[in-house]
Amino acid sequence: MEGTRVDAWLWAVRLFKSRSAATTACKGGHVKVNGSTAKAATTLKVGDRVDALVHGHRRSLEVVRLIEKRVGAPIAVDCYVDHSPPPPAGEPGPVVPVRDRGAGRPTKRERRQIDRLRGR
Repeated sequence: MEGTRVDAWLWAVRLFKSRSAATTACKGGHVKVNGSTAKAATTLKVGDRVDALVHGHRRSLEVVRLIEKRVGAPIAVDCYVDHSPPPPAGEPGPVVPVRDRGAGRPTKRERRQIDRLRGR
């Protein structure tokens, strides 16, 4: 195999849940191959460097093996070398409002407080 489409490879190594999500990321300019923005049909070769924005985090991968079909996670990890920086420590997760079970629908005041908490 000489080359693989970048969207198919990103899906096959389980970086994206679906191939259409990988294609959308390429169209949006969130995927770069060797430093330049990649279209979904860009051909990858062994040794290429792929930078992708996945779920708000920058992933930097080096292609070790080309695959076109989705494989299990242990096999997928062997297809790339991850050069991504570790996520920052102590990064707080999203604040989720918690309501007591069986409390019913929120009142107008509670709904406004929830909206304010979510930044709306």
